[in-house]
Amino acid sequence: MDADLKEPQKKLESAVEFFKKEIQTLRTGRPSLSLLENVKISYYGNPSSVDKVASLNIMDNRIIVISPWDMKMIPEIEKAIMAANIGLTPQNDGKVIRIAVPPMTEERRKQMVKLLKKMAEDAKIAIRNIRRDGNDELKKKKSDGLIQEDRLKKLQDELQKITDQTVQKVDDLTQKKEQEIMTT
Repeated sequence: MDADLKEPQKKLESAVEFFKKEIQTLRTGRPSLSLLENVKISYYGNPSSVDKVASLNIMDNRIIVISPWDMKMIPEIEKAIMAANIGLTPQNDGKVIRIAVPPMTEERRKQMVKLLKKMAEDAKIAIRNIRRDGNDELKKKKSDGLIQEDRLKKLQDELQKITDQTVQKVDDLTQKKEQEIMTT
């Protein structure tokens, strides 16, 4: 890897990692603990994620079970899940919180795929912006006399190749997630 392309390469990899994390929060037909990743509760005045104040398990392939370490947290956790607006309804028995994850309807699956494609398009826009910024930086180096015209062209071609590979990764992840949403 050329030193002049290290920074754009790092940013492109970060964009793909962000996209991976973002699509993990999309619901498929089976329960996933990642559904609760963005649920934040107030724990002694500090915002915390649910997994920091309780153990999380999946039972019978349809139910997420939350076992708080401090029973006083049950109402807080329930409130936070409802406020997160993730389409899940918590139920508690005084000791644990159970969240039944209903099977997704065909209409809901299509909505999820539509949201997935929007996320993918946003990721591609971010990738193209990184490429543009990288090209601008290379042109600045040429105008400052740090690189020659032929080297500029070579680096721009290499940056385009890396960008194309990164967009392909996003497309592959999107296709895999779409398959997961539509079949589970």
